[in-house]
Amino acid sequence: MKYFCIADNNDTLTGLRMAGIEGIVAHTHKEVGAAIEGCVHNPEIGVLLITERLAALAPDLMDSLKQNSTGHTLVVEIPDRHGTGRTPDSITRYIRESIGINV
Repeated sequence: MKYFCIADNNDTLTGLRMAGIEGIVAHTHKEVGAAIEGCVHNPEIGVLLITERLAALAPDLMDSLKQNSTGHTLVVEIPDRHGTGRTPDSITRYIRESIGINV
């Protein structure tokens, strides 16, 4: 099982490469979509890291991954070098959207 990162800047990707995680830099919705498709169809990639800024750029793709995942790739949104863009209740909201339970 490998990790793979889709980042929005070289600084984030360089830091992850130092930890042995390969990846690419993307800037547009089309680039993000192509990278995600390549990752979810690669059986060697078990964890896909994507910066929050890119996930926000492609909410349709992220929602589709969360709702229609086939199960072999875990998608994790990570903060980039500018910090987190999450709201304080982001985890609670994610649980509510995913399984329909208020926590």
